[in-house]
Amino acid sequence: MGCCLVEAAIAAGHEVVLVSGPVEIQYPPEAELFSVLTTEDMLDAATKLFADCDGMIGVAAPCDYKPIEVADHKIRKTGEALELKLIETPDVVASLGANKKPHQWTVGFALETEDARFRAITKLQKKNCDLVVLNGPAAINAADNEVEIIAPDGTVIKSIKGPKTTIASHILSVIEKQLILNH
Repeated sequence: MGCCLVEAAIAAGHEVVLVSGPVEIQYPPEAELFSVLTTEDMLDAATKLFADCDGMIGVAAPCDYKPIEVADHKIRKTGEALELKLIETPDVVASLGANKKPHQWTVGFALETEDARFRAITKLQKKNCDLVVLNGPAAINAADNEVEIIAPDGTVIKSIKGPKTTIASHILSVIEKQLILNH
């Protein structure tokens, strides 16, 4: 979905700066790409770059948790249960949303499985987004998707189903009408 949004933004004449974790995707060469490995790296890069951007579309799905402790050696089998302790990683979209300037906008994505619309609206508000794009797990590694674009008041602006390339064009069109032309 991210690559399709990059392609749609470039086709619409926008300058695209992209922060991406390790993926097996070739992004268009017109996009300025910053590759990162961790959620913390993504937050650092996105924070620096966002200062000079008009808006941000948070389509990446960085890890929500990381191990508290990383072993510096092989963990050998003992026959006993292994306990894994995790801590939350920083929320990239929420951090950018909390620090955006009045002329900037943010769009988040919400992949939800239960109480989808309610949880998407909650994310939109908690992360200080101007719009949220709701989709489900069927979108993962699929050519097609089904999304709802939701406004801060909970209104579904648009429901779209079909190839991700088509959906990306519709999402970008809504962003242009709702956020870019109004800022």
